[in-house]
Amino acid sequence: MADSKNFIENIIDQDLDEGFSPADLKLRFPPEPNGHLHIGHAKAIAINFGLGEKYNAPVNLRFDDTNPANEEAEYVSSIMEDVRWLKYKWDRVTYSSDHFNKLYEWAEALIKQGKAYVDSQTSEEIAEQKGTTTSPGTNSPYRDRPTEDSLRIFREMKSGKHNEGTHVLRAKINMEDPNMLLRDPVMYRIIHKPHHRTGDKWCVYPMYDWAHGQSDYCEQVSHSLCSLEFKPHRKLYDWFIEALKNQKETSLPLFPKQREFARLNLTYTIMSKRKLSELVKHNSVAGWDDPRMPTLSGLRRRGYTPESIRAFVEKVGVAKRDNLIDVSLLEFCVRDSLNKSANRKMVVVNPLKLTISNYPEGKVEQIKSENNPEDESAGVREIPFSKHLYIEEEDFLEEAGRKFFRLTIGKEVRLKSAYIIKAEKVIKNSKGKITEVLCFYDKKSKSGSGTKESQRKVKGTLHWVSQSHGIPVEIRDYDRLFLKPVPGEERGDFLKDLNPNSLNKRNGIAEPSLADAKQGSAFQFQRKGYYVVDSDSSLGKIIFNKTVSLRDTWKSR
Repeated sequence: MADSKNFIENIIDQDLDEGFSPADLKLRFPPEPNGHLHIGHAKAIAINFGLGEKYNAPVNLRFDDTNPANEEAEYVSSIMEDVRWLKYKWDRVTYSSDHFNKLYEWAEALIKQGKAYVDSQTSEEIAEQKGTTTSPGTNSPYRDRPTEDSLRIFREMKSGKHNEGTHVLRAKINMEDPNMLLRDPVMYRIIHKPHHRTGDKWCVYPMYDWAHGQSDYCEQVSHSLCSLEFKPHRKLYDWFIEALKNQKETSLPLFPKQREFARLNLTYTIMSKRKLSELVKHNSVAGWDDPRMPTLSGLRRRGYTPESIRAFVEKVGVAKRDNLIDVSLLEFCVRDSLNKSANRKMVVVNPLKLTISNYPEGKVEQIKSENNPEDESAGVREIPFSKHLYIEEEDFLEEAGRKFFRLTIGKEVRLKSAYIIKAEKVIKNSKGKITEVLCFYDKKSKSGSGTKESQRKVKGTLHWVSQSHGIPVEIRDYDRLFLKPVPGEERGDFLKDLNPNSLNKRNGIAEPSLADAKQGSAFQFQRKGYYVVDSDSSLGKIIFNKTVSLRDTWKSR
């Protein structure tokens, strides 16, 4: 967390100044296990766990598992992995389902107090009676159902005697309240589907607004932090908490309070689990962990580091108003992180044969090159150098203007960590395409040799790979998944803004030191960008995913 205090820290500090015990501080991160976490969740994770670190307060990882129709144990595992990957530690893993018995008991108590009733209308009828933001709602014909009848039917709902959609339990609050969420909200609905933890034990499941605050209370969470979209829910959150205070069954001393922060919105990105699920469903991506996805698993597979994600969230800060963050800031953070940690390697993506005419045939020498100029402790590596090399096809023009600082006929460039060369001649195929460049090298110009010739300055430096020593690799160049800053804003359908060129697969030639590169290992391909070994890699088939370019090139397009 940043040194300067944000408004949530000010709230906590004020509570402490007014006598709230530091020992009672407790927070939670409460994802629903109905999909993979995305970069937006990283902000909520960082806020809750970051505050826990700052105030030495426990933070629960709580799964709000109240809808068995959409939730799976798979997502529980992936969420736990994501939090661990971001290097945060939770105090306890809890579930809303841990509290189902208590929530049900409290719901019955509200029925007995006349604060809840069973409604037997359809969902469409209930929605119509809610009214609008400019007109009040109307009472349900079941609003004054006798307490005994509501209690009996609610127990029958629990035992599985009624079909889905036949009854719901609603809180009796105020159908004319300006906040529509308080117009007798649904507390329980019938769902006949097995739960990933409780199996078929329950046939009624609590709605979010009922389960959330009461789970906070059961776990004695002091500050319930959520995104700004839940601000209208705070009044309902407080109503349920006040209802608990009047319950004889409640004996825990601390009643939580909800506070809201701005959610993270990112350009060229969608932050909706439903829409992300559509991408997977329509095969627009290769799964939740596709490197083009903004999911934490996708970002991890693409090569983003936990340090870069945490740095990004810190730079974004904690605000009270929603805003749109430029994705370039996220790319800057990972670029900065990898620049410090990623070893340099030479990989040629579009190979063009380069032959050094005056270099001895069959000779191989080991060229020393630094692994990371940002980290002296990274040391150096040896790269085989020979008469026949590969350079990038784009690094040579037979004829070029004054501003072309790469290889052309009659001009000199340096081969990275090796020699200065001058192109003399080209060989073309029957179609006139250049297939080979012939050049001469200055044998006294070897980098680091200390000779006068080695210190000569030339304007261009090229990366290269020895033809006989290079290893074949697959390179997956990823670009932004969407073409528009706000997908779907103009045409209404975010799928219409998909970038058809978001993935480009190519075959390249890499220096031999990459032959044993492990999955997840990150490197800087010199003059190309940052790449990570993909999980699809296997022995003899190394696949690299592009994480980010060496510099921000998007704005120049």
